[in-house]
Amino acid sequence: MTPPLGKFIVFEGLDGSGKTTQAERLKQYMEAKGRTVLFTHEPTEDSEAGKRIRRVLQHKEAFPTPEEFQLLYVEDRKSHTRDVILPALEKGIDVIGDRYFLSTVAFGTIGGCDVEWLHEINAEFPRPDVTFIIDTDPAVCLERLGKRGEGLEYFERQARFGKAQETYRLMPARHENVYLINGDASLEEVWNNVKSLSAGKI
Repeated sequence: MTPPLGKFIVFEGLDGSGKTTQAERLKQYMEAKGRTVLFTHEPTEDSEAGKRIRRVLQHKEAFPTPEEFQLLYVEDRKSHTRDVILPALEKGIDVIGDRYFLSTVAFGTIGGCDVEWLHEINAEFPRPDVTFIIDTDPAVCLERLGKRGEGLEYFERQARFGKAQETYRLMPARHENVYLINGDASLEEVWNNVKSLSAGKI
């Protein structure tokens, strides 16, 4: 008998949007129901591509062309999907991802990459059962990052979160099971929306 497949849920949004908080809350919620859940994050720290991405973002390595940089994300995603996501799902383990291919599309537009090309280079990857985009005011995101005392990496320093946000907002019309959630609402309101939209899908 074929084992049941796990569910694949992804949270997207700008850094500081609150996506990680909601992803962790959903993980706890599902585990309380007796489910086994794996939490993942992209870019990873495991592949050579993932390590290089982090070096670039931290200015420890020269910034490549925008296209070359996005191809690094794709390379990292290939190993992440092959070695982590799919094996877990095949075992019936639910996977919650903090970022996936829509991040490449949204943030790739900041560097001037063609949006259709960005979709094309990510076409091979399995689609999540549901994706939540936490749509939070970019100014709020940057303020939160500043309060955390985090060093502002490449994308934050560009202060062009608005461009990525615009691209994210087009995703529900293009992809199935992608939902935009108002991240400017209270944490509890955002969580209630996540639970409501999850019903019947996970």
